[in-house]
Order: sequence, then structure tokens, then C-alpha cells
Amino acid sequence: MKKKIVLVSFLLSLPFWWGVNNLEKALEEFFFWQTLGENPGIFTAQVSLDERLRELKPIKKADAIEPELGAKAVLSVFLGEGKERVLLEKNAQTSLPLASLTKLMTAFVVMENYDLSKRITVSQEAVKQEESFGGLTAGQEFSVEYLLYPMLIESSNDAAFALAADYDGMSHSKFVELMNWEAEKMGLNNTKFFNVTGLDPEESGTRLNYSSGQDLILLTKKLLSHPLIWQILATEKYTLLGPELTNTNELLGGMPGIIGGKTGYTEEALGCMLLVVKAPKNQGEIINVILGSPSRFLDMEKLVNWVEVAYNW
Repeated sequence: MKKKIVLVSFLLSLPFWWGVNNLEKALEEFFFWQTLGENPGIFTAQVSLDERLRELKPIKKADAIEPELGAKAVLSVFLGEGKERVLLEKNAQTSLPLASLTKLMTAFVVMENYDLSKRITVSQEAVKQEESFGGLTAGQEFSVEYLLYPMLIESSNDAAFALAADYDGMSHSKFVELMNWEAEKMGLNNTKFFNVTGLDPEESGTRLNYSSGQDLILLTKKLLSHPLIWQILATEKYTLLGPELTNTNELLGGMPGIIGGKTGYTEEALGCMLLVVKAPKNQGEIINVILGSPSRFLDMEKLVNWVEVAYNW
């Protein structure tokens, strides 16, 4: 009997407590809006703080220790939502040999000046270039677009020379002039090109192609407007025409979020690499540059992993 009385009492009191809770909630809202009306800066300050935090990110963690990298020059730059932030830099403005990273400018000049569907007959001079990556032979005919694949995937010097010297009305020297003209337009003040491949010169007195991490970031920002370039640079293997092409970028397939990258190596330049990856939480892109490294892939992997954990995203 007592249990029934307690239950009935409880049920009868529910409307009362419901009313009290609603009243309490209403009073809280009333006083909140009253306070906000008297002090509008409270809400504005909170919104402004949130906006500032968004604008500041990525924010480097206080306990982040820079990685030990063997490269002579290193630069990592975040691009996103109209923002640009240097994440790590070492000798970013120092001019250094860039080996086959040269071919990024070669590709840019082609994209800006060539008809991609035009056919090119590969010359004997082109196939005489050092190395034989790309499997080209004299007399073969390919479209400009196809030749970009062996040049960027396998770093074919034959393909680079064919694009520069075998296109109608073009010559190697004229193409190099275009490369330097584009570099000047972009404000690449620490960059100079003497050939289209990035090879160390065989003749004494001939200078090496050189650039800096900062200049390569500027070039990459221009290249990002050409999706075909990044489609090629992100391709692990390609077999549409001719022999199978295998990308020189050993990080492809093993590192998530790669948009594309280019490798380079000569005895003078040592290991060079440029890699563009997606920023954490898909907030933009991160451009990473390594120059003069005894172990370019190891340095690049360390750099990319460090950037992800060293910052609050």
C-alpha cells in the first residue's frame, strides 16, 4: 500500500518538477541573453578567439624537437585556405644543384607553351643523353603528353631532351632560355638553368643547374595549376605505350596522402626530392623540399612524419 502511495505521489509531482526544470531553463536563458545584451563583447570575444585559432593553425607544439636530417637544405611549407606557413626550414635561400628536379621546370615550360597532342619524332641526339630511362629509341613518334610520362616518372633524360629539341621550331638552347625566362617571371632569384635534364655537365666550364628550397616552393605553387603534372607524378607504374615505366619515387604506395613528387640525384647534387602531400584533416597541401641529401627518401619520410606530429592541426 505504501509503495502505491509513493508511486502515485511521484507521478502527481512530475508536472511540478517538469515546470520547475523548464522555469530554471527559461531563467538561465533570460539571464544569458540579458548578460549578453549588457556585454556583447563576451560573445564577440569568444568568436574572435575561435577565428584567430583557426587562422593561426597549424600551431607548432612547444615540446616539438626538430628532426635530424642530413640534407644541406630543407623546407616544408603549408598551403591552405589562403594561408601559407613555413613549418621547417634549413638554408631555404641557399642555391644548390637540383639534379632532376630541373625537369619540374621543363614540364612547366611544356605545359605553358606546347600543344600536348602534337607528335614528336625522337632524334638520335635525344637518345644519346646519359641513361636510357623511358625506353625511347630514335625515330619513334610520340605525343608531347606521352613524353611527359617517362620524363617525370622515370626521370628520362632522353624524353626531356626530345621535348626540348625535337618539337617544331624549338632547340635545346631556346628551351633553356624559356626556362630561365619563366624563372625570372616567377621571382626565382636563386635559380639558373643551363640544361633541361639536370645532369652534371661533362664539359669543363659548364655550370650546374641550381635553385633553392624557397624558389622550388614558388615553382611548385605554379605547377599545382596543372593537374596533369600531378597525375603523372603520383603514378607508380605506367604501361600505356612502350615499356613499363616505374616511378623513381620510392615513397609512393607506402606513404598516405601523397599528391605527387619528383626525385633527383647526381654526384654533385647528391639526393634531391620534392614531395607534395595532403595536410592533416585535408586542410590543404604541404610542399616539402630536400636538397643535397645523402639519403633523400629517409630524410623526406622523417620530415613529413615530423610535420604531422609537431603541429596542432
